[in-house]
This record gives sequence, structure tokens and C-alpha cells, in this order.
Amino acid sequence: MKKPFLLLFAVLCLQTVSAQKEAVTIAIKNDASAPTINKNIYGHFAEHLGHCIYGGFFVGDTSKIPNTNGVRNDIVQALKDLKIPNLRWPGGCFADTYHWKDGIGPKEQRPTIVNQWWGGVTEDNSFGTHDFLNMCELLGAEPYLSGNVGSGTVQELADWVQYANFGGKSPMSDLRRKNGRTEPWKVKYWGIGNEAWGCGGNMTADYYADEYKKFATFMSDWGNTGGITRIASGANSSDYNWTEVLMKNIPLSMLGGVGVHHYAVINWEKKGSDVDFTEKEYFLTMQSALKMEELVTKHAAVMDKYDPEKKVAMIVDEWGGWYDVQKGTNPGFLYQQNTMRDAVLAGATLNIFNNHADRVRMANLAQCVNVLQAVILTDKAKMITTPTYHVMKMYSVHQDAKLLPVDFKSPLYTFDGKSIPAVSASVSKDQKGLVHISLVNVDAVNKNKIEIDVKDLGVKNFTGSIITSSKLQDYNSFENPNKIVPVAFKGFENKKGKLEITLPPYSVLVLEGK
Repeated sequence: MKKPFLLLFAVLCLQTVSAQKEAVTIAIKNDASAPTINKNIYGHFAEHLGHCIYGGFFVGDTSKIPNTNGVRNDIVQALKDLKIPNLRWPGGCFADTYHWKDGIGPKEQRPTIVNQWWGGVTEDNSFGTHDFLNMCELLGAEPYLSGNVGSGTVQELADWVQYANFGGKSPMSDLRRKNGRTEPWKVKYWGIGNEAWGCGGNMTADYYADEYKKFATFMSDWGNTGGITRIASGANSSDYNWTEVLMKNIPLSMLGGVGVHHYAVINWEKKGSDVDFTEKEYFLTMQSALKMEELVTKHAAVMDKYDPEKKVAMIVDEWGGWYDVQKGTNPGFLYQQNTMRDAVLAGATLNIFNNHADRVRMANLAQCVNVLQAVILTDKAKMITTPTYHVMKMYSVHQDAKLLPVDFKSPLYTFDGKSIPAVSASVSKDQKGLVHISLVNVDAVNKNKIEIDVKDLGVKNFTGSIITSSKLQDYNSFENPNKIVPVAFKGFENKKGKLEITLPPYSVLVLEGK
């Protein structure tokens, strides 16, 4: 009886090995009707939260840390290298307690504010409208201002638009000139409230839709070239009814974009460690992150009912991984480290946005510096970039490139009886004719083999960069800032127009064909 059993066992083992070696075939479509990937998908978010602004971006002009008008030069350079297209400010929940006039004029005369949402700290308003908009000019990034609907007034927001955008003579443009800025900044993107369903006022969708229309009515474009884009406070994750009500009740002429917020969270009560996590916690985080595919698809379907021409953008203006804060730090400051888990999460999420570029035309990673899934961390004069930074820098090649749709059936990454797709991919072709293929292996244990037919793409020679590490829990520290950086990737062959690629576990890869 033993020999037949051993033979059967051997056959099963061989079948398993064979199945593991079977390559995933990815078909790339050269579709002339495919959309362009809007560069604004690669946007960021800076809230008055913890050390994102104060102690992050802004150190003050008397600091010994090299700065321009108080803004750190090293952060500016790092974000310029990242090709940051836009930056959202001042929140977040903070936005609906922020009164912009408190942050203009002589700094010594500005009133203080207690940040009731994040740590109860007192802020002196030394970083305000001029500081932020001038910083965006340094960055070469479009500002995205979140207006106060929760505790503000229609007049207050209308005045802010006039202050920022009107070049003629008016009370607000005269005030701007008095405060040292002659020419308007011509801010295009304006959010009308934030998370109106929660910290922005605990409103119902119907009530907020009426509030939105009221505020939007009085937000004139003040001669801004191309007009302003008004963005509605969108749904919390899978609240499709919220999107339905907004699309149904708000005239499309008033609606430039509708937001969606989704964080990859295991459990809101116990989110788990940022660095000391298990494979189970990794799996659950990625399961939550990959839900973005379903969310974008279903919210888009709702929007399509009322806007079949896709004039209104879906704007995922808050996304990223959210864990328990780093041990020993202020719970209200949301400071967490950034590991290979975050690199994989970022790569897979950005692939989803790229593939839905017909509707998703802006997104904002939460947040830029020292908060949640940050791309930059600081410690006094020290500054480091995170694995997420390097993924977004590698993926910047997709900005404003033509999407090349992909078709494939992903193998599964299975843990504890549950499964999620193991392979994520997106492809684009830029104006120079370069093709970029971004691939992510979500699987924490197994390699995955990929085959891609590239004969019809008009490119022959490929090079690659990859981000991976020896452990999922690895991260860049101030002591070892370059532990995780992109390195040249050689694990592929181009055999007569067919790329054969072996993706290591938990890795992010970008190939360039020319």
C-alpha cells in the first residue's frame, strides 16, 4: 500500500511544481481609443497634521536647515525629482476648521488655532495661503485647495477664490497685493468641503448636495484661464449611494470632479504595527488595498449613468495604507514607517488608477511628509525617502502617457483559505514612443512568471528597474536610508518579441522598451 501512495504523492508534487511554473500571459492592446493617463493621478496630500507641515515641509525662514521662505529645499528637490503634479491642502478634516484669512498678513499678527482633529496642538498659522501657493510654484505642482464648508461660509470660500485668482481690482485682490503678491496664482482645483459624511459635518448625501450647489454657485472663476474645477466631497469607500445622489442632484456644469476616499486598513480599532507585522496582516492589508479595483469600477458605473461622456472626473483624493502609529509617537500625529508592504500597495494601487484612466483623473496619496504612507520622512535636519517614494518615481513615466490596456488572468495569492490576485500590471506608451510596463507581485512567498507578447508595440530593447528586499518588513531608516532603492532588473529575456519575466515575491518592477 505504501508504494502506490508514494507514487500518487510524487505525481501530486510534480503537478504542483508544474502549476507554479506556468507563466501568466499578459496581452497588451494597442487601442487607439484608450485614454491618456492623467499625470494628476500621481498627486499628493499635505494636511495640517502631525509633522507634515510644521517640522516637515515648513521649518521657518530662521531655521539652519536650508530653506526658501521657510520651506525645506531638500523636500522641494525630492518632490521635483518625483515630478509631483499636484498637492492637496490644508486637509483633510483640518480643512473644515480652517479659516484662510487667519493665515495671511504679517505672521506675528496672525491668530493661533487649536488643531482639534489631530493631537489638540496649538498652531500659529505661520504657514498659510501665500506659503502654500508659493511652495507649489517652487515644486512646479498644481495646488488643490480644500475649502471650508463644515464651519465656514459661502462668502469665505468665494473670497478665497477671488483672493487667489482675480487679477483685477477688488477687495480681495487688493488685500492680496497688500500682503505682497501682485499677480494671482490662478488656482484651478478647489474642493468644496472634505468628508462631508463624517468630520466635515456628518451630513447626509442629499443635504451635502444642496450645500455643494450653494457654495459652487458663488465660486466664480475670476478670469482664470480654463476656469476652475470644483470638486465634490465624495464617498467613503463603498458608499455608492453617496455618489448616486451627487451625480443625480448636482448639475454636471457645476461638477468638475467627485471624490472617493479609501484606506487599506485591517481593522479600524486595531490597525496593526507599521513594521512588526505578520504575513496574515500583510495579506489582509493587501486584500483591503486591492478592493480599490471594485470601488473604482462600481463608482464609475454610477457616474456613467448620469455622465456617459465622462466629463466629470473621479478623484481619489485620499488613499494609502493606515497602521497603528510608530511606538512612542503621538497617536494624533499618525506617524508610521514605510516598508516593502507599502511599496507593493502603492504599485498595485497605481496600476488600478492607470487602467481606469478614462474616469480616474486625479488621486492624492495620504500623505506627503511624516504622515501615514508618506514618501518623505524627516528627523530634524535629516530627510529620507521611502519605498513608496521610489515606486512613485519609477511610475512617473506613466504621467500623461497613452494607456495600453492589458488583458490577463492573474494567478492567486492564497493565505489561510482566502485568495487575492497575485499579479498587477499596467502599460503605457509616451509621446517619445517609449513603452513602460509596470508589474507587481503581491505574493509574499512565491515567484511569478510572466509572458508578454511585445512584437506589435514597435519596441525591441528593454531595460528594467525593480524594488524588492530580503524581508517584507524592511524599510529605509535614518541610519540606513538606502536599504530599499530601485536596482537594475535582469530577470527577463526577450525571445523573438516575447518577454519572459520572473517576478520575485513582493516586488515592484518597471520595464522600459525603446
